[in-house]
Amino acid sequence: MKNEKLHNDFSKAVSYVNAYENPLPADLLLKLYAYFKIANKNQNHPGSRTPLINAFKANALIQAKNVSRNEAMRRYVDLVKKEIGYTGK
Repeated sequence: MKNEKLHNDFSKAVSYVNAYENPLPADLLLKLYAYFKIANKNQNHPGSRTPLINAFKANALIQAKNVSRNEAMRRYVDLVKKEIGYTGK
C-alpha cells in the first residue's frame, strides 16, 4: 500500500508541475527532469535540438544516477512541495 501511495503522490505532483504557469528556475527544472526520467525508467537520451540543453539534462541525470526509482519519486514530490508550494491535494 505504501508503494501505491508513493506512485499516486508522484502522479499528482507531476500533474501539478505540468499545470503550473509561472516560470521555474532552470536548476529546479533539471532536478525534476532527472527524477522524472528515473521514476519512469526512461533510458532515452535527452531529446532537445539544442546541444547545450542536452548537456545540462545529461549532467542532471549523471548527478542522480544512483537514485532508485522510488527515491526519485520521493525526491520529485518533496521538491515540488518545497520549491513550488505543492500541498499534495
